[in-house]
Amino acid sequence: MKQNLNLRSLYTPVQPAIKGIEQHVSYIETLPDERLQQYIYCYWFLKTDEQMQSPYIYNVVADGCIDIVFDLNDPSSNFVMGFCNRNNEFVIDKSFNAVGIRFLPAMFTALFHTDALEFYNTLVPLNLFLKIPSQFIENSFAIQDSNLAIKGKLDNFFLKIISKNAIEIDFRFQVALTMILRNCGAVKLNSDLAIGLSQRQLRRYFELHIGASPKAFSQVVRFQNMLKAGPSLKNTKTNKLFYDFGYYDQSHFINEYKRFYGCSPTKSLR
Repeated sequence: MKQNLNLRSLYTPVQPAIKGIEQHVSYIETLPDERLQQYIYCYWFLKTDEQMQSPYIYNVVADGCIDIVFDLNDPSSNFVMGFCNRNNEFVIDKSFNAVGIRFLPAMFTALFHTDALEFYNTLVPLNLFLKIPSQFIENSFAIQDSNLAIKGKLDNFFLKIISKNAIEIDFRFQVALTMILRNCGAVKLNSDLAIGLSQRQLRRYFELHIGASPKAFSQVVRFQNMLKAGPSLKNTKTNKLFYDFGYYDQSHFINEYKRFYGCSPTKSLR
């Protein structure tokens, strides 16, 4: 891989914070080892500090990334969550201690040489596709592990992966990916991404490395950049916000927001 492909400087995937009634649930993101930061955006930890009265519903907004997820209560149950073109709600136990590895776009397949389209819009057992990482998780973690200990084990595992594997991505795909991220998803696919690949070839590269078409990925990138900008109740009711991010009109903006977030801008911001 070209060393100048610095996705971290171009893209910051956002997941909404835990709020309000969820005071017994904490969510923390931790950076991996510096040598891994061009591949892995963060390790994340979602857990309860006491048992809740009912199962917890966790809303995950579309972020364009692939995650590995497991629970310290049962590390043998580990999963990969692929690119999603909508939000997902997960009903989980009354008590949980979940750990995740969020890979920057295209980096999961770069490290493991898999086809990201196989995970599109789904959560599947990791061992169906990657037995070594699945077995590592099952055999390496326990409920008493601290966040720092978990980070250390994950860092060591992934540093071994990058030391042994050739990380190669087609340069033309890198150019297209970088262009979408630099333009916050607001690109014209037929003209802006004319990079020496046919539209069919370009789509295949994106499905292989991202798990979705260039158009679907660009839409999520635009949505994520809008979230990062910090929308407010005031500016979602004006034309400025959605025009700034390339939406055609307010209806277009609201429909995409609902699909990627799970509810309307007004409801989420309240």
